[in-house]
Amino acid sequence: MAEPERNTVTGVVLAGGRATRMGGMDKGLVEVAGRAMVDHVLERLRPQTAGLVINANRNEADYRQRGWPVVADAFGDFAGPLAGMAAGLAASTTDWVVTVPCDSPMVPPDLVARLAAGVRDRNADIGVAHADGRMQPVFALLPVCLLEDLQAFLREGGRKIDRWYARHGLAVVAFDDRPEAFVNVNTPEDRSTVAARLAGAHDDGGREPGHD
Repeated sequence: MAEPERNTVTGVVLAGGRATRMGGMDKGLVEVAGRAMVDHVLERLRPQTAGLVINANRNEADYRQRGWPVVADAFGDFAGPLAGMAAGLAASTTDWVVTVPCDSPMVPPDLVARLAAGVRDRNADIGVAHADGRMQPVFALLPVCLLEDLQAFLREGGRKIDRWYARHGLAVVAFDDRPEAFVNVNTPEDRSTVAARLAGAHDDGGREPGHD
């Protein structure tokens, strides 16, 4: 298996949830700072990967307009992020995938590089981001060779990410310098906060806090 680096990693944007806290809206298509959140995420993830895949369980035609493959969950009815991860792993043409949620439009520009370094340095199976005092479990670097194990876990009824992660060597990678990058949009107030941060980053010449 190739080492995790840009040309061996496929980016998977997880847009398959119900978004119950947003009234059932398809969060990837909700506009923040004048653009759908999925577009912010795709733009930030594309330079870090060999290609992209969108995991979505509705509005497939809208997502396909972005020009990337769209794959639905193969397990259950909105079975959660692990099902989306499995769909992304199955669709990948590279040895690794990096997963990010569609509702966190401030994806770090060095997400893949730092997760890959954590996996290599600790000889781990999976790399996961940690910021703002907690693990950010859906910001993860995963090897495609774990697909069968994940599918078996899902078939057994497993849905909790931490329980599946516990079956494998995990590198928890600190992003304490970038807590704002992991803010997700669950409410109208979150939407306003993130929009202001995105506008501030653009006004500052594209630089974000902590990365002068």
